[in-house]
This record gives sequence, C-alpha cells and structure tokens, in this order.
Amino acid sequence: MDTKKILAENNLSKKAAMLQCLSQQCRIDVFDILHEKGTGHWGGAASAAELLVTLYFHIMKVRPEEPDWPDRDRFVLSKGHASSMLYAVLANRGYFPIEQLNTFRDLDSKLQGHPCMNKTPGIEMSTGVLGHGLSVALGMALAARVRKKDYWSFVLVGDGCLNEGQTWEAVMAAAKFKPKRLVLLIDYNQVQLDGPSCDIMPMEPLIDKLRAFNWNAAPKIYDGHSVSAILDSRQWLGEQSDWPVAVIYKTHKGKGVSFMEDNHKWHGAPIDEDSFTKGRPELVEELKKLEKEL
Repeated sequence: MDTKKILAENNLSKKAAMLQCLSQQCRIDVFDILHEKGTGHWGGAASAAELLVTLYFHIMKVRPEEPDWPDRDRFVLSKGHASSMLYAVLANRGYFPIEQLNTFRDLDSKLQGHPCMNKTPGIEMSTGVLGHGLSVALGMALAARVRKKDYWSFVLVGDGCLNEGQTWEAVMAAAKFKPKRLVLLIDYNQVQLDGPSCDIMPMEPLIDKLRAFNWNAAPKIYDGHSVSAILDSRQWLGEQSDWPVAVIYKTHKGKGVSFMEDNHKWHGAPIDEDSFTKGRPELVEELKKLEKEL
C-alpha cells in the first residue's frame, strides 16, 4: 500500500478505510515474521495494530526523517512485548527500511524483542518490564510544560501493565500534577500470559477506577479494531481541557486468526507451521475484503 497516498488523503472516511487496510497488512507482515523467526508475541501485537497505525499515520505529529525533532509527539509502548507491530508501523511510516523487519530478534539487530531507544529510530523509551510506561510518559508531559512545548505524550498499556503498582503510582502522580496533553491509551483485550484478566486480576469497573483517581476518562469504551472509532475517540480528545485523559479500547488478543483470538496460549507461543498454514489465509481474506471497500 502506498503510504504517501494515505498521508496525503484529506477525505477522512476514505483515509479511515485506507488505514484499516494498512493495519491488516501490518498484521500479516508481523504474522509472517514471527512464524519465520519462531519467536515473538503475536497476541498483544495483533490487538494493537489499528491503534498504532492510526496514531502514526493520522494522530501524531512526527518526522520520520528527523526522529529526534524536539516538537514531535511522544509515544511509549508500555506493553513492550508487542514490539513487532510497532516496528511494522514505524517501517511503513519511514523510520527505517521495511526490509529490516526481517532482522527481528537477530543478534545485533536494531529490532529486538522489546523496544530499545538506543538502537531503533522512533523508539522513545526502552520498555519490557510492564508498568513503567505511564511513569515515563508522565515525565515527558511534565518536560513539555517546563520547556513550554505543546507536543502530546501518548502511552499504550495492556492488561498486564494495569496489574502493576507502578502504573497506579503514576496514575496518582499524573492526577496531582495534571500535565496537558498526557493521554493514557488502554489496549483492553482482557487476556494475559496466563489466562483471562478477570481470573488473574479483575480491573472492572475500569472507567470508574480511573475517575476515582481523578482522571478524565472517556465516557465509553471504543472499538480498538475500528479505525473510524479510533478517529472518533481522537475527536473527543481534542475537545478536552481536563487533564490527564484516559481512553479505553476494546480489542481482541490475537486479532484476525479465529483459533488464536482471545486465547492466552497465543500470548507468546511460536507460530508453528500448522498454525501458520491455517491462520494466514484468514488474515489475507480479511485484507481482500477491506481492499474491496476502498
């Protein structure tokens, strides 16, 4: 897909359809790479495709040719194990050649299993140990205040991040200091490495919890696999003046492959030959359907 056309498209409805296709293509690319390498985290990467694509191709202000541009918007992938999808999006956005995706987790590659800010263009923070992403994004937002910058600081967390005490310390600190343009995005697939989140550590009622901590939480949960819904949430974000802000997106772990969806066994299991042969046609068929709608 011609990503330059996506960036240049002014018709929001058409652009949403194009971003939907790109999200599915990134999902296929990640599926192929994880199968070839025999390692990586398919479940959480698949659930974040539309969110990451929409952020980098429509919402965030970035310059791939100048990754350290001082006025860029910041993004932290707190759920660092989903790095493969972030890499696919960054490559398509122009931060590095798409061909480098084939070096995922190779020795000395820039694309390691968890993001590394010292190796990979476009990575703002090295993540992997769940829970510290929001603390870092809070620091970025506070730095913007000190430096009188107007960039946005986004952080994407998953269910595992919400289990961590440090996340809730950061939630409290953000409510105290109230930096502008700090946005907590929650990839709420409700499945973790060992099973359903409701069995491991229930988070509901999550919206009420965030509000109890004095956050401005979006009044509803958005569909994290619908680019149009994500764009609607962005419109809501742009109307806010009460900071910090949190938005919850309902997603599916392993999105796109029927026997992998919402199944904790596919959090980080290698995609073997049989699963690849059965699963890939489902992803390709969905892309064909989306392309017909363009």
